[in-house]
Amino acid sequence: MSAESFGAQMPAVLTLDDLASMAAADPHGHRYEMSPEGVLSVMPPAGVAHTIIASKLLAWFLAAGWAAEQVLQNCGLLTAVPDGAGGRVPDLTVWSTAPSAELVWAPLDGLLLAVEIVSRGSEAIDHIIKKDEYAKAGIPRYWTVDRDNANTVTMWELVAGSYAQVALSPQPLAWVLNSELAQQLR
Repeated sequence: MSAESFGAQMPAVLTLDDLASMAAADPHGHRYEMSPEGVLSVMPPAGVAHTIIASKLLAWFLAAGWAAEQVLQNCGLLTAVPDGAGGRVPDLTVWSTAPSAELVWAPLDGLLLAVEIVSRGSEAIDHIIKKDEYAKAGIPRYWTVDRDNANTVTMWELVAGSYAQVALSPQPLAWVLNSELAQQLR
């Protein structure tokens, strides 16, 4: 499909249902997100290095005793803020109780942590825009994993409506995976 025909078929105002339909129909596995202001983001499928990082974090949480239903990869989040509602798809989410399996865009009830693995080109979105948006939405913890040589993990905790960096971060991913930090989210 050409860009022209794609644009011609685009609705005047996108909804989260539209995003879910676009993702379901996409044969290439793109990830579709929308900010509360209505800004559409289309990302290519994650590369192998990206998915290895997500898998290591997932395995770390599972090994610490979290149930598979509580640690989810690529779970759609309904990020409602005073300005509107958006839909984001973090690389990993950790929940006190699993969200309903029937939903495409899960409300944030029970969400403890959202993790974004920073891809090349998404640094400003993950470090600034999503950090601000997730704080406004009330997500208690937000981690970013940079794609530098150490896969540096920076951990943020919600304090009085904005994120404060956790004292032990940033740390290399290898350090995080050898720590007991997964227990602190309970």
